[in-house]
Amino acid sequence: MEHTIADRQLAAALLQWWQQHGRRAPETKPWMVTIERSWPLPDQALDPYGIWIAEVMLQQTQLQVVLPYWQRWMAAFPSLKALAAADEQAVLLQWQGLGYYSRARRLLAAARQMQEQITAGRPGSVASADPAAWPQELETWLALPGIGRSTAGGILSSAFNSPLAILDGNVRRVLARLQAHPRPPMRSQAQFWRWSEALIAAAPGRARDCNQALMDLGATLCTPRNPACGRCPWQDRCAAYASGTPDAFPVAEPSRSLPFQVIGVGVVLNDAGEVLIDQRLNEGLLGGLWEFPGGKQEPGEAIEHTISRELREELAIEVEVGESLISLEHAYSHKKLRFEVHLCRWNSGEPQPLASQQVRWVRPEDLDAYPFPAANTRIIAALQERLGSSAADSIADSSPDSSVDLPQAS
Repeated sequence: MEHTIADRQLAAALLQWWQQHGRRAPETKPWMVTIERSWPLPDQALDPYGIWIAEVMLQQTQLQVVLPYWQRWMAAFPSLKALAAADEQAVLLQWQGLGYYSRARRLLAAARQMQEQITAGRPGSVASADPAAWPQELETWLALPGIGRSTAGGILSSAFNSPLAILDGNVRRVLARLQAHPRPPMRSQAQFWRWSEALIAAAPGRARDCNQALMDLGATLCTPRNPACGRCPWQDRCAAYASGTPDAFPVAEPSRSLPFQVIGVGVVLNDAGEVLIDQRLNEGLLGGLWEFPGGKQEPGEAIEHTISRELREELAIEVEVGESLISLEHAYSHKKLRFEVHLCRWNSGEPQPLASQQVRWVRPEDLDAYPFPAANTRIIAALQERLGSSAADSIADSSPDSSVDLPQAS
């Protein structure tokens, strides 16, 4: 059925539906409108900066979740120049809650690279204020950290109406159902790219609108579960609908069980009422973020022993492990974790970053100024609730000789 993708009637039906039902309101996708807050005409260019930020945020996150993050980001870093000059910790703090933090670090590196390239090519250019100052070659964008083929195509088609295809999760799902493709999409990437490119070719001069329409169709009608086939503009051409089981597509990869680990975490307070945090190494999933120290529980090991052992091995300190503060579960794409968090009293040893970038004593009320992984933000909330406003106030006013009473483990 590959020939159907290049059918201009198929593209026309999609665009006609999108004109009436697509997510085109300025408040829905503010990065996709002109200064006059209208949807751009085919010959109108948009500022690539805001589109770039949105595209990266949308790589792993739904639109309704991304929107407030994008608005806060644009308030903090309103231009390419502002982002390129930003401190990594400030960038990670703005990204906090979106997950996959390597995206933020790569975005910062790419912004600095792009800023340097634009200013070198156009001395005195204000860069992000003028779309014409930005490169429009696909290869230039692909050379940036964190920019793949679909993200680059999304940026250039959205900003400049460049005739480039995209292939995000929504597009894969729509195309897999249209063709009733018998294999998981990730195993047929080249085929799906050909289909996506053929659809763009079937709508000359409308690449921007066609890509947006495909994404909107997947997000609003052709959803992962219970697709609204009765309202779909492609119902009469959809092989999955004709099969009677549209939910069976895309064909899923075989499920696999995720490994499970228990992590002991110590919320360590000193006599001044400060709490100890450390900054993860830049490598890895949560690189550069701050966290409460701890580590994996060994088989047969009491969680209190796990915490004291991990803090000794990673920070060279001795602690007295107190009562449980919170127990919480968190799932990543590759494993499931349960965090057993205990309040601890610092007894001896100067904290050293033996397995991290740096360690720091911080007042509990100042923890919000540091970028933490999602699970740690729940620990912060539990700690602040445990201490209470009156306790927090007394900590702020305490002398170095004062102490905080922590109930001890029974």
